[in-house]
Amino acid sequence: MARVDFYVLAQVDERARHMLACKLAEKAWRLDNTVYIHAGSQSDAERLDELLWTFRDGSFIPHGLAGRDDGTEASPIMIGSNDAGIGTRDLLINLCDDIPAFMEGFPRVAELVTSDQTCREKSRKRYAAYRDHGHELNTHNL
Repeated sequence: MARVDFYVLAQVDERARHMLACKLAEKAWRLDNTVYIHAGSQSDAERLDELLWTFRDGSFIPHGLAGRDDGTEASPIMIGSNDAGIGTRDLLINLCDDIPAFMEGFPRVAELVTSDQTCREKSRKRYAAYRDHGHELNTHNL
């Protein structure tokens, strides 16, 4: 069973959620973990790809966009919006409204939740589903 951490943000906007994804990915990478960031769409994945270059001055986080044949497939951090190019990873950062079918292959999952009412309602459903499947759950209010 996976350890699932819900990070509940005080902010409403999606940008705050993406920034937190970048920070968590950087922290995991610095701890020698590999990460897959599961975006809600290809355009969100591309935004996250750009954001990982710019979210913090002086940061360099080796990453790649799944599905591109650009030599980044072995990067410690991959970003995508489907199950292609994931490989074996230590952490799944889920930015989707649903639990990805492939999450069972991850020992850790990070669910990022904004204070938007719709986002919270969908996260409650995911929380219940994770609980019902016996995963270890933790909540962090940020």
